[in-house]
Amino acid sequence: MTSAKIVEEIGARISDAIASSPARDVDKNVRALLSSALGRLDLVTRAEFDVQAQVLLRTREKLEALTSHVDELEARLTVRDPKTQ
Repeated sequence: MTSAKIVEEIGARISDAIASSPARDVDKNVRALLSSALGRLDLVTRAEFDVQAQVLLRTREKLEALTSHVDELEARLTVRDPKTQ
């Protein structure tokens, strides 16, 4: 038998042993446990997060514009207010 065939045969046997070993079951159980735990958390998808980030950005821009407008109106009111003159 050539050394390449021996290495292939050993690799195949190791793969078979791992596939039927308890390690594979542990892997499946850990994945199931993590999936279950993450499913119970109150998480959002990346797409939902991105949409909300855009909504927040537009809201901040609108708030800044409104704040600037109110400041301008207050400045006008202060100049016209006869009580201050």
